[in-house]
Amino acid sequence: MNDSKYHGATDAELGFLKEIVRMLPAGVTVQDARGNLILVNDAAARHLGMVGSRPTPDLTQRQAACRQAMQAGHPVVAEESVHDGTARQVLLTTHRPIRLAGRDLLLSASSDITEQKNFEDQLFRSAYFDELTGLPSRRVIEHRVNGILAHERSNERFALAFLDIDNFKHINDYYGHSVGDALLVELSKRLGRDLRETDMLSRISGDEFLLLLSPIKSEEEVAEFIQATLKRLTAPFFIDSSEIFGSASVGVSLYPDHGRSFEVLRQNADIAMYRVKNGGKGSAAFFDSGMEREALARMKIEQSLRLAILEKRFCCAFQSKVDIRTQAVKGIEALVRLRDDEGVIQAPGSFINLAVELGLIDELTHLVLTEIVRSIDLINDTFGAEASISINVAAKQAGNPEFMRSFAKALEQTGFPKRFMIEVTEDAFVATNHFQSEILPIFRKLGVGISIDDFGIGFSSLSALADVTADEIKIDRSFITDIHKRPRSQGILRAIESLSEALGMTVIAEGLESYEELAYLQAATKIRYAQGYYFARPIFLEELKLATPAASEARVSIASRPAQQNRQGYSRAGGYRR
Repeated sequence: MNDSKYHGATDAELGFLKEIVRMLPAGVTVQDARGNLILVNDAAARHLGMVGSRPTPDLTQRQAACRQAMQAGHPVVAEESVHDGTARQVLLTTHRPIRLAGRDLLLSASSDITEQKNFEDQLFRSAYFDELTGLPSRRVIEHRVNGILAHERSNERFALAFLDIDNFKHINDYYGHSVGDALLVELSKRLGRDLRETDMLSRISGDEFLLLLSPIKSEEEVAEFIQATLKRLTAPFFIDSSEIFGSASVGVSLYPDHGRSFEVLRQNADIAMYRVKNGGKGSAAFFDSGMEREALARMKIEQSLRLAILEKRFCCAFQSKVDIRTQAVKGIEALVRLRDDEGVIQAPGSFINLAVELGLIDELTHLVLTEIVRSIDLINDTFGAEASISINVAAKQAGNPEFMRSFAKALEQTGFPKRFMIEVTEDAFVATNHFQSEILPIFRKLGVGISIDDFGIGFSSLSALADVTADEIKIDRSFITDIHKRPRSQGILRAIESLSEALGMTVIAEGLESYEELAYLQAATKIRYAQGYYFARPIFLEELKLATPAASEARVSIASRPAQQNRQGYSRAGGYRR
């Protein structure tokens, strides 16, 4: 800048210039070579906390940057953090050395980027930390593991544990999402207790956690730590006046024994965790090669299941519900079956649970309904036009309002929704607190009946039954088998029968297979209806087509098949029964 211009400036012009500098929105300071402040405008005074009677701010950070700029002889850009109590202000400052009027000076200009930095910090935390628990995200623990692996320290071992909270969906459905979230927070605190600085706990999804233990000396050391962690979870959690019990299933993989990359170690820990889930939950298992073979077999089943849906190899078998006193058919139950690659019929036990887990069960249920509608004339000719038609709905589906609304709409579009009965297991009523309030009224409006399937083996009690709104209750076959020989089961049966009668529910005895069981029900109970091999095995559409020329005779034969039906080779082992 030309100094001669200043000598020619009037005092008014200089005053005007100073006022402009004072009012600039950017913070401007000028320092001499010793770091003394010569000029501080209003914005800089606010930024540096030099307003009013506040104590002199700590300018050590700025003075260091200034010395660096003066020594370098060129501009330096730096972020500065200024703290006022607990509040933090972040400035982006450019320090520019200048020579003016024969003096070496430093001109600094600052802008407040606090909001921008807070937003960046928020984005960083959302990307790398779980908002609910504050735990690191999957990408953080993956980065940590990859960092350990990059050092190629062959003598340093570590463990990766995959933890899945048991029955969390039931807890979430029954107590509500706010309680479920609070439970996850408390669980994460217990899981993270006694960790070293080199260990890490990460929440990778809703109820799934990854735990890195590094370094480790032995498998026994890891097992001891995991068992202590599981033991901590056995104590009840007290949340919103509710006493909740939690547990976790844990799978563990070791480096380098079970893999040499993060993804392989995580997958193997996941495989080990599923072994625990299938074996009873609430414990831990280390990965072994046998588990990998099981996982590959499971993957093969999954692929064949998806292919079977695409190729429409699922079909329906129909089993009648019979009046045990008149032998008349009251209704039928549609049972889904799978024809494998060789045309052999597979019972649901081989695929239903996997279909539920993979989210394919919704499509299967709609396929069953489609086949019923396509074959309604055959069904009417064989079983009678007044027979109700029952379709099974999994508890997971019953707790999904979106699916249930779409299914209700599909039932309505058939043109005969009042013919249908939806069969759900009792835990759908007990564990899904919105089933009765939100979902059931939709089906009631259509005239669709509701049946409680497999009653007596789930989570409910007779007192819970009093709060359930259903038309039909199906007593699980475990209570019916050899009922004439089992006094205790007889007492339970009478209690269920009495309460169901008081509540206006029809009782169906499932799995009736012998004359003795039938004779007991006829003589000692008021139960009118039963379903089982004594009356009829499930039959397929091909058989229904053969029955059409003599439909009336077919209805009689299906409703009154004696026990010799079983002697024709249609046993439970034959894969027809659900």
